[in-house]
Amino acid sequence: MGREEVVLVDLFDSEYFRPNYYKESLKHVMNIAAEHFSTNIPFTYIMCFQDSPGVAKAPDILTNIHCLQELTNGFKIVSDSNMAAVLYSVKQDIDALGMSTIYFILPKQREKQMNIFLEFLFNDIYNITFKSFEIHQEKGNLKHITEEKHTDNFICYGDSRKIIERSIQMHLEMLPSLKGNVTILKSQLIPDKTFLHGFTTRAGGISFIPTLSSLNLFSSSRRRDPKIIVAENFRRLGKAAGFDPKTYVSVKVDHANKVWVMGKQEPDSYDGIVTNRKGITIAAPGADCIPMLFCDPVRKACGAAHSGWKGTLLGVAMATVNAMVCEYGCHTEDILVVLGPSVGPCCFKLSLEEATAFHDIDPQCVRQFDSPNPYVDIRRTTRILLERGGILPHNIQDDTVTDQSQNLTLCTSCYPNMFFSHVRDGLNFGTQIGFISIKE
Repeated sequence: MGREEVVLVDLFDSEYFRPNYYKESLKHVMNIAAEHFSTNIPFTYIMCFQDSPGVAKAPDILTNIHCLQELTNGFKIVSDSNMAAVLYSVKQDIDALGMSTIYFILPKQREKQMNIFLEFLFNDIYNITFKSFEIHQEKGNLKHITEEKHTDNFICYGDSRKIIERSIQMHLEMLPSLKGNVTILKSQLIPDKTFLHGFTTRAGGISFIPTLSSLNLFSSSRRRDPKIIVAENFRRLGKAAGFDPKTYVSVKVDHANKVWVMGKQEPDSYDGIVTNRKGITIAAPGADCIPMLFCDPVRKACGAAHSGWKGTLLGVAMATVNAMVCEYGCHTEDILVVLGPSVGPCCFKLSLEEATAFHDIDPQCVRQFDSPNPYVDIRRTTRILLERGGILPHNIQDDTVTDQSQNLTLCTSCYPNMFFSHVRDGLNFGTQIGFISIKE
């Protein structure tokens, strides 16, 4: 495909596009595309309504229409009785091609509705231009007025938003899981009777983009997974793990050492969170950074922290411990700490200047220190700082466990089938989490 652009044509509305009107409708929208692209119209998706099996299929009707021969860069007809299914299918194709610029031709009467669909299924990565037109039926003929419009903001009207959102949710719920079932890693150090906890892997979700597939648990404007897909992943995780996603609270990553004590005013950003409330699932994300879980079975309090290399040096692990001690009267000797999947010293490099700070904590935290980019062990550094802060060595679970079958601190970069990794996958990486809550 020569252009970094695709064309979407909305012939979905059965009220305005009955089978006997398809020919005139399609001819008209192809004229609109030709005005914008001249003779080199990009690959085009024609989206159609398809009702019961007994009705003639839109692809059968449209394929023989002469004007489609003008689409020399190719076209695909996508039909279904559900607009959510049609758009989701088109989005999968667009993402597989790495496209982000979309020229959308649709009836003006469907603009508001389509804006809502696009808000849920697309995000700021995509540049979408609308070319809308009006259609009036008069004595069996179609008359139309064209009008061009750019959509920068999405507008919601009445109950349409809720209806559309639910239609998308229902479609996503019906999709099969990718990469197998949801798989959760659990630590034998954390008492199962008192705490619900686990570390997620990448299996069991519906995210289809390779670097996000399949249980990606974070959405941002820089990634192609919209919030509604991540929400479906969370629904599946909650069902498998036994918690309600509505009670889920994650740290707001800042790569620093601030800790939020739940119940107090929430900061704008923080890398640690602690609570003694039952039934609240707290979590820390990770995609090379360490997701850490903390618990005190005596005082029945828990915490979660996100520790990248900056947070490690700033002491986010002990900041979380200190919050539990100060707020809930925990004793350091009772606190258990588990380090989840994270990038290992086999795969993580920093500049010599950055690595020096780790070397100053303990020379064994750095490998090949005489090189321009030494390998750094943020896990060992975390253990050292925790032990210096009073956490008992046997109350820390990391990759130094004697029984390696109990090792949860696996290298995210070395296990592409199990984990997401920023180091390995680049900017469009997925995210796993460590989560914990108090049962009783």
